[in-house]
Formats: sequence, structure tokens, C-alpha cells
Amino acid sequence: MIALTSPYLWYTTRATGFVALILFTIAVTLGTFVANRIGGTIVGRFELNELHRSVSIIAVVFLVIHITSTVVDSYVPTGWVSTLVPMTSAYKRVPVALGAVAFDLILAVWISSLLKVRIANRTWRFIHWFSWLAFASALVHTLLAGTDSRKGFGLIVAVICASFVLAAAVWRYLGRPTRAAGRTALSPLAAAKDQSVPARPLLDSPPVALRPTAPRPQPTVPPRPSDGGFQRGPRAPSKKRKSR
Repeated sequence: MIALTSPYLWYTTRATGFVALILFTIAVTLGTFVANRIGGTIVGRFELNELHRSVSIIAVVFLVIHITSTVVDSYVPTGWVSTLVPMTSAYKRVPVALGAVAFDLILAVWISSLLKVRIANRTWRFIHWFSWLAFASALVHTLLAGTDSRKGFGLIVAVICASFVLAAAVWRYLGRPTRAAGRTALSPLAAAKDQSVPARPLLDSPPVALRPTAPRPQPTVPPRPSDGGFQRGPRAPSKKRKSR
């Protein structure tokens, strides 16, 4: 196997790792906004949901670049198998295993989001809870495997990301509205495909029973008098005035 190493690969690994961590922090925070049904006239819930999805996809792209640059760089003995299977790396086995766990959980959440309209809502919600565990694993992986995350600017970034996600988790638990329980944010295109959900009535109060109205009386037509069995005689001719 041809060895391939370069300081640029190492710089790419470090930079994309921090960018992926920041993007996943933003994605988790936006996901909390969507779950708590935050949105108004300026930025609606649909826009927040689409922004959450877009940031998540970009974060996955940076994560793939981070993993690829790490494996391609032969300076550290890390193989492709260790990116998915934990405890198989010869280099920093536990930190790399935490990164593999985070990557597996993120893949599960991402695939379930792509199949959201095809799977049960309860199943999707259960899988989506893995995003919190994925972020925790990624944060510990950053602190243990990263060379810049235990001091200076790297440590500041890790602490800020952890603080934002911790605040989002507390707010997610305390600020979730009751009427949003069991419901998820769908885009209008996805909601149009789901024809099984009945429309919500406009009024929350029960319908008021209408007072029955009495039928309007019909006018009675008197019967036409009969001739009593007698036949009428011929009509007498009328007398015309003689002209002078």
C-alpha cells in the first residue's frame, strides 16, 4: 500500500472536525426550536425546519471530509473499518471508537429523516433521540482525540458548543408545549402526501345544537263545489242594443 501523508491532510482533518462540531451544535439547537414549535411572522416554523435540515446535511458533508482525510493520511494507522466499527483502530482506540459511535448514530438519524414519510412517527422520534447521544460522543471524541481541543482556542470552541447543547436540552425538556406532544414538523410537501391525518376543526368548542324549527303550515284550498248531479242548461243569449 502506498503511503500518503501530508501536513495539509492533517490540517484538513483538524479544521473539518471543528467545523462539523459547530454545525452539529447549530443543528441540534435548531432541532430544539422545531420541537418546541418556535416561529413567528418573520421566521416561520417551516423555515426553521428547512434550515435545520440544510445545516444537518452540510454538517454530514464536513464529517465525511473529516473521516476521509483521517483515513487517507497514513501518518496515523486508522482504517476504513474503524470509521463504522468501534474498537478496531490501532490509533487511540477509545477516542476513535467514540467517533465511530457518533458517526453510526448520525447515519441512523439522517437515514430516518430521509424515510420520514415512510416510517411510523413514533419510530422516527425514537431514532431522532440518538442525535443527543451522537453529539455527546462526538464531543468526547473531540476532547480525547483532537490535538487542539484541550487548550486554547479549541477548548473554548468545545466548551461553547457543549454549553449551547446543554442549554438546548434543558429548554427542550422544560419549554416543550403540551399540544405539540406526539406531533412533528413536516414540510408542506411531506404533509400533502399524508392523507390519513384528519384536518383540525376551526373551533375548539363543541358545536351548538340548533333549535328545531316547526314545519311551515301549508294553505288549505277549499274544495270546488260540485254540480250536485244536475246538468246546466244552455246559456240564454245576451240581448244586444239596437243601434239607431
